[in-house]
Amino acid sequence: MLQKIQQTAEWIKQHTSSRPHTAIILGTGLGRLAAEIEVVDAFPYSEIPNFPVSTVEGHSGRLVFGRLGGKEVMALEGRFHYYEGYNMKEVTFPVRVMYELGIKQLFVSNAAGGMNPDFEIGDLMLITDHINFMPEHPLHGPNFPTGPRFPDMSEAYDKEFLQMAREIAKEKGIKVQEGVYLATQGPTFETPAEYKMYRILGGDAVGMSTVPEVIVAHHCGIRTFGISIITDLGVEGKIVEVSHEEVQKAANAVQPLMAEIFRSLIARLPE
Repeated sequence: MLQKIQQTAEWIKQHTSSRPHTAIILGTGLGRLAAEIEVVDAFPYSEIPNFPVSTVEGHSGRLVFGRLGGKEVMALEGRFHYYEGYNMKEVTFPVRVMYELGIKQLFVSNAAGGMNPDFEIGDLMLITDHINFMPEHPLHGPNFPTGPRFPDMSEAYDKEFLQMAREIAKEKGIKVQEGVYLATQGPTFETPAEYKMYRILGGDAVGMSTVPEVIVAHHCGIRTFGISIITDLGVEGKIVEVSHEEVQKAANAVQPLMAEIFRSLIARLPE
C-alpha cells in the first residue's frame, strides 16, 4: 500500500507544479465549492494511478489544484465511502497521498442528519468532535510510519481553526451551530430508533463519511477542520421520509455560506 501511495503522489507531482499545504474534501452536493477555486490543474480520478473512483451521485470525481482565498489548495470533488464497497484503506487512500504531497491542513465537509433539537435544515455545524461508529477502523493493520501505533484523539478537530471559524461566522453574520458528528456505515438513512440511540450516545449530527479521513489525517500530523451541513432532521416529531436528492438540494442551497467560511479561513492561514 505504501508503494502505491508514493507512486500516486509521484504521478501528481509530475503532472502539476502546484505545491499546496491545504486540502479540502467536498462531500454530497458540495462539489460546487470547487467553482470558487481558481483552477490551475484538474485530474479525473480515473486518470490518477491507484486512485479509487467515486460512484455516488453528487460526487463528481476530480482532483483539483488551484487558489482559494489567495492560497494554493488541492480539492477532492467527491469522496469515497465504505458503503460503496471500498475498504478503509481505500477510503482514506487520498489522505495518505496528501501527506506525501506535503499537505499540512485538511478541511472536510459533509451533509448530515441533525439530531440536536436546536438544529434546523440548512444549519452549518462546526464539528468539535466525533464518534466513530464505523465497522472497520482506518488504522487497522500494520502501523504506517506517519504516526504512532496508538494515536491520541483528544483534539481531532483543531481548536485554533474552530475559533477562527467562529470569529469569521460572527464577522460575516453567518449562523453556525457546533456539535459532535457521529459516523455510521450507511447506505441506509437512520431509523427513528437509531436517531434516538445516537443522540443518547452524544451525537448532534449523523452521516456516512468524514471520520475515517480525519483519523488518518490526524495520524499523519495533518491539522483538521470540518463543517456539516444539516440536510435533514432526526429529531422526534420532525422526522420525515428523506431521499438522496433532497439531501443534495438542501446542501446546494446553503453551500455558499460554507464556502465563505472555508475561503475566509484559508485566507487567514499563514503561508
